Amino acid sequence: MQTPLTDAASLVALRRDLHRHPELRFAEQRTAAVIARRMEDAGFEVRTGVAGTGVVASLGDRSARPHVLLRADMDALPVADLKTVDYRSTTPGVTHACGHDVHMAAVVGAAERLAASGLPAGRLTVVFQPAEEIPFGEASGGRALIETGVLEDPPVDVALGLHCWPRLPVGTIGLDPSVAMGAKDAFRVRIDGNGAHAATPSRGRDAILAASLMVVALHHLLAREVNADEGAALNVGTIRGGASQSVVPSSAEITGTIRTLDADVRSRLRTAVGRTVNGTSAMSGTAVVLEWANEMPPVVNDPRLVRRAQQVLADVPSVQAVRLLDHPPMTADDFALYAERVPALYMKLGVCGGEDPEACPSLHNGRFDVDERAIVIAADAMASLVRDLLMHPIEEG
Repeated sequence: MQTPLTDAASLVALRRDLHRHPELRFAEQRTAAVIARRMEDAGFEVRTGVAGTGVVASLGDRSARPHVLLRADMDALPVADLKTVDYRSTTPGVTHACGHDVHMAAVVGAAERLAASGLPAGRLTVVFQPAEEIPFGEASGGRALIETGVLEDPPVDVALGLHCWPRLPVGTIGLDPSVAMGAKDAFRVRIDGNGAHAATPSRGRDAILAASLMVVALHHLLAREVNADEGAALNVGTIRGGASQSVVPSSAEITGTIRTLDADVRSRLRTAVGRTVNGTSAMSGTAVVLEWANEMPPVVNDPRLVRRAQQVLADVPSVQAVRLLDHPPMTADDFALYAERVPALYMKLGVCGGEDPEACPSLHNGRFDVDERAIVIAADAMASLVRDLLMHPIEEG
């Protein structure tokens, strides 16, 4: 068994290797090979190529209960790495700006601890999931992996995961009492107008102008359709159209997302988006097609697991467990699909090493980085929680 110092250095080295070689959704070939080798060396039975590029590692008899699942996501983002560090991404335009490299290293660390000490009971499955980042209309890696039967064959009793959280200081793990992340709905609006010469715009119907009006009107929905205390977010992330400054464009497209915490607010906001898009279309004399995709439920923590984590983590010397009482964030994650099917807990890992967490770069920012002490802290926390859940299964109900 490695000494703590060697173990920490090994996990940091793993994280940095993954960070230097990021791979996009469903292309995590090198990442999967590195992870599979590490899990095999720890004594796990490993399957690769699950749901494309996923890795599933198991320890313990197939029939043993309870059965705990640990999940980490593997894919990077199409974002340039703007950091000046020796582990900077070597893949142009791609980096781990959401901390998935940290998630993998931490889960590997927890798995190695559990394998080295031996499971006290039950079975452990560790899932390294592809494609958590989901562009409009594309598939969820979590859904693809779940469809392979990983939660059912054999049945999983508890699923655990965590996410880097730059708004929490290193050394802390945040526990949301219920909703850990919001629901997501992505939309795309295709706008068809009528092309014309830029010198005679009245003879056309400007699709880019309609799209611009639509963007402004959609952002106004948060002020007029949702109460301030209800929790919602809306973003238009892309706008495309036109081929020349001398042409009134005949087509354009926008894509965006809404994030909500409540089913009623979600329904109202979706209806309002449709009404706004159709109203702008009528006003501008264009035709529109509104499509919805990538609907994702909120990530909901099981209250029994929240209570258990508070008790267990209070006895882990390196960890300060913090109950998060503010409004849940509007970020989304397809860990929600695991939590829909089995009791689950999604924790927030503090990764900011500065005095002011508000000054740490946010997720999806090319300058995002972590205080690497968080990796061992997360490994300690997850290993302790898994060990407790294997010895003392959560009560029914």
